[in-house]
Amino acid sequence: MNGRPAGAHLLPLACLALAVAVGPLVAGCAAVVIGATVGAGTLVAMDRRSSGIRASDQAIESKVAKDAANRWASGVHLNVTSFDGKVLLTGEVPTTATRDEIGQLATATEYVRGVNNELVVGPETEFGARTQDTYITTKVKTRLIEAGRFDANNVKVVTERRVVYLLGLVAREEGDAAAGIAASTTDVARVVKLFEYTD
Repeated sequence: MNGRPAGAHLLPLACLALAVAVGPLVAGCAAVVIGATVGAGTLVAMDRRSSGIRASDQAIESKVAKDAANRWASGVHLNVTSFDGKVLLTGEVPTTATRDEIGQLATATEYVRGVNNELVVGPETEFGARTQDTYITTKVKTRLIEAGRFDANNVKVVTERRVVYLLGLVAREEGDAAAGIAASTTDVARVVKLFEYTD
């Protein structure tokens, strides 16, 4: 699909695992929360979504982010993740009104089937906090791969303020396993499951 030779995806995975091997990967378990609705990068080689749905999700993410940036030039840190038309909004906004307006903007976007608005009212996170979130995402993804209990390509991992959101189209057993792995990963404060289930 992406024109790379067979097995080319293994090198990035090996590098990803090496990048986090120097740090501790397991600690006390974080709380796991089940989200009421669902919706940042996943390996797409075995993604259970169709190519059309993946393209639609990418278009949703781009449009919501662009529309929000055009309307709120500063004071807003917004991450938009879409999975099968269901959108997850994370980041920080200055007011409750802004939070609600961004949620409404996402809801009104074409092909969106639902919105989970996790935006926090408060100052934008510092660079160090965002770096830690990226590192947590890397650790969780690597541990999902290393566990070998299911195809980790089917799980999206999004981290904001040390809260890990898990999205994807999975069996319930796979979702529970992914949540358990994420919850036991170092520095994770909480895990929120926003899966769509195949069973």
